[in-house]
Amino acid sequence: MHPVGVKDRRSGEHWMGRLYMREVSLRVDRYLVNTRVTPNQLTYLMTVFGVLACPALLVPGVWGAVLGVVCVQMYLLLDCVDGEVARWKQQYSLGGVYLDRVGAYLTDAAVLVGLGLRAADLFGSGRIDWLWAFLGTLAALGAILIKAETDLVGVARHQAGLPVVKEAAAEMRSSGMALARRAAALFRFHRLILGIEASLLILLLAVADHFHGDLFWTRLGTAVLAGIALLQTLLHLVSVLASSRLR
Repeated sequence: MHPVGVKDRRSGEHWMGRLYMREVSLRVDRYLVNTRVTPNQLTYLMTVFGVLACPALLVPGVWGAVLGVVCVQMYLLLDCVDGEVARWKQQYSLGGVYLDRVGAYLTDAAVLVGLGLRAADLFGSGRIDWLWAFLGTLAALGAILIKAETDLVGVARHQAGLPVVKEAAAEMRSSGMALARRAAALFRFHRLILGIEASLLILLLAVADHFHGDLFWTRLGTAVLAGIALLQTLLHLVSVLASSRLR
């Protein structure tokens, strides 16, 4: 059974974890807690699966998208398992926290770069169009910058000698900005550039392309995600500066 509050963390628990993956991970934990496998080794494996989503998505057709989803779901599973095993074995480390963040960065980037290369038709029979690879990479860069903007709050506060920021500090100081933030959160379009959600979107686009007969939907999705990433990078930066997180 999970400790109280694990599934209720506002910013530290993915909705798929709350929905089903935390229950799956408990069944995996029982086979690992009495082995020599360390939490950090599981985190390394988690990162490998996340990065493998990129080459998986290069497989043409729906099967490539399915493989991408499988890789990302394995990433999510191991992301749950490594922390649970750490709690069982009482093996905590700052290195583990750091590796977990690196894995999240790389997975988001791998999925979006894979989408761009898939849209470019890298292994297709036609001409490779590198514009789509560029847009996928641009989306990946935006996804990484958004995570960096969040993590750099902790860096700035540490360097200023301030305590760790509380979740309540994320609220906007301006009522107008708070309203805009709630409106943006209502649609949750920003989640589309996260690796887990993006992998599912790519699968839907692949199915649509299968019936359309070309890469129209995948390319449209790539352009949309690049636009969302750029917009969200700016909006998230404004959100950080307009909140109390740096005070």
